[in-house]
Amino acid sequence: MFYRKNLPGWERAMRSVGGVVMIAYGLFGMPGLPFMPGTMAGYLIAGAGAVAILTGFFGFCPMCAMVGRRLPSP
Repeated sequence: MFYRKNLPGWERAMRSVGGVVMIAYGLFGMPGLPFMPGTMAGYLIAGAGAVAILTGFFGFCPMCAMVGRRLPSP
């Protein structure tokens, strides 16, 4: 099934960059125990970053589609 893109190019780029930052912070920046590098909150932030990267890559956001957001037709 193909979805119509509902994210403009600038937002796709920002989601991709933001997703990389979220993954890096979630896995490496969150303070954890000395013997356990990650925390559950860090893994959740990294997972949200992965979703942000995917929506930026495909140009389709399911939540934006649920509220009726569409790109203007050229």
